[in-house]
Amino acid sequence: MSAVSDRLPTFPWDKLEPYKKTAAAHPGGIVDLSVGTPVDPVPDLIQKALIDAADSPGYPTVWGTPALRDAITGWVERRLGAREVTHRHVLPIVGSKELVAWLPTQLGLGPGDKVAYPRLAYPTYEVGARLARADHEVYDDPTELDPRGLKLLWLNSPSNPTGRVLSKQELTRIVAWAREHGILVFSDECYLELGWEADPVSVLHPDVNGGSYEGIVSVHSLSKRSNLAGYRAAFLAGDPEVLAPLLEIRKHGGMMTSAPTQAAVVAALGDDTHVREQRERYAARRTALREALLAHGFRIEHSEASLYLWATRDESCWQTVAHLAELGILVAPGDFYGTAGEKFVRVALTATDERVRAATERLA
Repeated sequence: MSAVSDRLPTFPWDKLEPYKKTAAAHPGGIVDLSVGTPVDPVPDLIQKALIDAADSPGYPTVWGTPALRDAITGWVERRLGAREVTHRHVLPIVGSKELVAWLPTQLGLGPGDKVAYPRLAYPTYEVGARLARADHEVYDDPTELDPRGLKLLWLNSPSNPTGRVLSKQELTRIVAWAREHGILVFSDECYLELGWEADPVSVLHPDVNGGSYEGIVSVHSLSKRSNLAGYRAAFLAGDPEVLAPLLEIRKHGGMMTSAPTQAAVVAALGDDTHVREQRERYAARRTALREALLAHGFRIEHSEASLYLWATRDESCWQTVAHLAELGILVAPGDFYGTAGEKFVRVALTATDERVRAATERLA
């Protein structure tokens, strides 16, 4: 066990437990805005597709059914503006977190190889590098990195935790720089459907990549857009020269999405109505929480997209966490996502309307 613990950072959420107890002791109960886990129902059409495929006694395939691949390629072209996407350009995965954690290992990276990710970032990018025993480096602008030894560059737009969106011009510049230096780009776009004050663009858009998918792969999840976190449903799209060996590795490893989940994803990607309805729910919660936080003395930075508000009172994030816990509100401390977040907290929009109302009343 010690060898494993030496390779991994401390699991951050354990540090939040005392504050969770404080918040839970509030007379009106806890309002948990710390984790971005969906709370709204899975849309009926998706549940029906899952149930209809429940009698699936045989093993599913890692690459997914032809219907699933058709659904993914169709969505990528319709929603992202990508062109000429074939089955070779897509790969289902078992939720996006497992991909992030195991990608450096599956790519064959190790000591001496370098993985780079944003200075403020989802902790699993670092975990993935550590599991592969690769080096890791953070950046503000990736084009300022030393490209020597850099094998994998993670982008995350819209960002978790900040909600920052990389513009089309920024993405174009980064992709060109990475190609110039032979660096593989994986773009985590799991919050792309949730742009509020910006319209997020994918690296698969031809204006960004010049019509070529060489050296780029985008990561997409149905957890947020379709409330499917419990289904573990996600996929990759991009360079077939990268995806083909990943498919072979994942076949050997048995990393397959369940057959009922594959059927559910087909239904989810074929319907835009439930996505619009869910966006409206999150937009209303975002407006209410944003106004309440600003009135309470917070400043909000970025947050133009995603499921979070990146907020500060210009004090230690743990002071802010403690203050809000006394009001029965639990949020995530910004230093979970890097030292640059030590004066911020991440406030999730994933609570019911009733709990969001309770939070706004307490903040008032």
